[in-house]
Amino acid sequence: MASGMDFDEECETKGEMWDLDQKLDQPMDEEAGRLKNMYREKKFSSLLLLRLAFQSLGVVYGDLGTSPLYVFYNTFPHGVDDTEDIIGALSLIIYSLTLIPLLKYVFIVCRANDNGQGGTFALYSLLCRHAKVRTIPNQHRTDEELTTYSRNTVHERSFAAKTKAWLEANAFRKTSLLILVLVGTCMVIGDGILTPAISVLSASGGIKVDHPKMSNDVVVIVAVIILVGLFSMQHYGTDRVGWLFAPIVLLWFLIIGGIGIYNIYSYDSSVLRAFSPLYIYRYLRNGKKKGWTSLGGIMLSITGTEALFADLAHFPVSAVQLAFTVVVFPCLLLAYSGQAAYLTQNQDHVYDAFYRSIPERIYWPVFIIATLAAIVASQATISATFSIIKQAHALGCFPRVKVVHTSKTFLGQIYIPDMNWILMVLCIAVTAGFQNQSQIGNAYGTAVVVVMLVTTLLMTLIMLLVWHCHWILVLLFTFLSLVVECTYFSAVLFKVDQGGWVPLVIAAAFLLIMYVWHYGTLKRYEFEMHSKVSLAWILGLGPSLGLVRVPGIGLVYTELASGVPHIFSHFITNLPAIHSVVVFVCVKYLPVYTVPEDERFLVKRIGPKNFHMFRCVARYGYKDLHKKDDNFENKLFANLFTFVRLEAMMEGCSDSDEYSLYGQQTVQSRDNGETSTSNLDFTISSVDSIVPARSPMHVNTTHTSSGRESGQTEGDELEFMKSCRDAGVVHILGNTVVMARRESRFYKKIAIDYIYAFLRKICRENSVIFNVPHESLLNVGQVFFV
Repeated sequence: MASGMDFDEECETKGEMWDLDQKLDQPMDEEAGRLKNMYREKKFSSLLLLRLAFQSLGVVYGDLGTSPLYVFYNTFPHGVDDTEDIIGALSLIIYSLTLIPLLKYVFIVCRANDNGQGGTFALYSLLCRHAKVRTIPNQHRTDEELTTYSRNTVHERSFAAKTKAWLEANAFRKTSLLILVLVGTCMVIGDGILTPAISVLSASGGIKVDHPKMSNDVVVIVAVIILVGLFSMQHYGTDRVGWLFAPIVLLWFLIIGGIGIYNIYSYDSSVLRAFSPLYIYRYLRNGKKKGWTSLGGIMLSITGTEALFADLAHFPVSAVQLAFTVVVFPCLLLAYSGQAAYLTQNQDHVYDAFYRSIPERIYWPVFIIATLAAIVASQATISATFSIIKQAHALGCFPRVKVVHTSKTFLGQIYIPDMNWILMVLCIAVTAGFQNQSQIGNAYGTAVVVVMLVTTLLMTLIMLLVWHCHWILVLLFTFLSLVVECTYFSAVLFKVDQGGWVPLVIAAAFLLIMYVWHYGTLKRYEFEMHSKVSLAWILGLGPSLGLVRVPGIGLVYTELASGVPHIFSHFITNLPAIHSVVVFVCVKYLPVYTVPEDERFLVKRIGPKNFHMFRCVARYGYKDLHKKDDNFENKLFANLFTFVRLEAMMEGCSDSDEYSLYGQQTVQSRDNGETSTSNLDFTISSVDSIVPARSPMHVNTTHTSSGRESGQTEGDELEFMKSCRDAGVVHILGNTVVMARRESRFYKKIAIDYIYAFLRKICRENSVIFNVPHESLLNVGQVFFV
């Protein structure tokens, strides 16, 4: 082996890795394929489908359902000049709801979910699995064998293959794709601030309708009190009250649909002529610039559409489609048509069109349901914001923050304390600062339309690389989507100075934080890769590593999934002793929504047996959480001991002193009275050569010379490792300081020396994330320049 080249790289170069799935147990592939198909295709009974469709109302459609509270006011903030304008606006609302939420999202975009997970990062994860577009290349081909790592192959000469090659060929394109995803993510975070503000403020505005002389400040104070209560209750989660969400939202949709029917019958049934698209043309022709800029208000009728996709959670697409087509879509059309019918007879009531159109007898019950629906909509958006921040953190694009599970039943229900209070402060600032729906609506529209544009561009790649659609269909989808969304985008640009600047500022701040953090993380990983220690150097030190081997086990945490990290050489050159057993631990996140518990750990041996050096890779999906109650250390040792036991069973006859045994087996471990199922990646490293192990059917009792030199059988090594564990476990973490070089440009110095350094200072330490006790923690500091 050439100096400086680690074992894993040489194995891949020679292509002599031993795959037990293919060589020894062919049915294993069929079983894995069956499991993957189960993840992709879930069939539900009619009764269960109806139940899931009902439950999806409370999670998925709350935001979209509260839009009738404020759409007409934001469309006509200066009043209605002509009755025909109301018909034209209604026609635009009808066709906006039909084209964007119904056709694009419910029937196309929702199919692009990542095993039930939606949102921009879910789309990005799908792309990362089908093309090598991740900027941090820490994946190994064994990751593709996970049951949740589903992907399709492409024909070499297909248009999809050419697109894939084009994306992978240039680092700038990969970075541009990441920035596009981050922009969409930042706008979703802005959505998490603006949705509670406009929904709760609009719902609270109903108080003033019944008391016209009431000051607007009272409405704002009531809205702020509700918002403080909403954010303060986040740490309890929605597990206890979540069952109320679906009935509340269903009741809300039935009420607004019923009120719509009443108003159409009572005021003006001729508004139904708005179903003719001819009135859209007349509205834009007569309104000119004023009509064009009013599209920013019309677009608020489809706000919540992106949250629909982000909150998809574990609901099957068929349930979401059923709920939208049977309940949501008809009720929204009736609600908007009813308001339009009312406004044709009461044009001066456009400011409070929703509350004014409510029959007097049921006014206060509807007000209460409207407030509850606004709270449910806000809760869904806040939860989606927490979820997407967790995904960003898992993919190395957000600083380390505390993530708390609020439910023992549902993995996706999380709470991020730091972000919760930041969202609350910003939400209250927006509510109290603007004090009216119009400016908040302008800001809201800007955030939503940018997210939609990002989703369209990502869907173009998904349709090519994942679905393998014909390029004409892809072009048709992209063209129609961009025509509609760019039209709305051009309208909201006119309102940037009227509140539309808010999401842009919020998104710019979060984009700066996320990109700088990702850039610093990438540079740290590149430094680790380039400065990792040659295995030849390690083996040249001998079994004692040139030091005193003291009883105990040292867990060296590293970001590298292969090779010996630089921190280890830094450690052994500055300290006179090292533990008898050394385990390099890598916790890495993959572009999958979850990694099954029985496939989480990969264990390898580094060097001959008498070196007692191992590598353990713990793999997580972006929905998984490294929880304190996971008993991570016990599971790690259970898999390590199982590896040693199976390694002895799998040893083949070899004349060479070194060999490689690599594979993936499902095993049962009963160490410490617990059962552990894991993927074990057998590797014994060598300096000179790699010889594939023989099948276990040909295994004999001959051991390698390294095993003979160590003088340990399988039982001896197990007992030795257990005694080392009893002697004590020390967690060795690298405290790496990143600094810009003196000759670097000023913006790079600002990004690295100030912003990144500040973020590392205020974010959670790795020792806290890994739940490492302080008495067994050892930090090894090092500085490197980028």
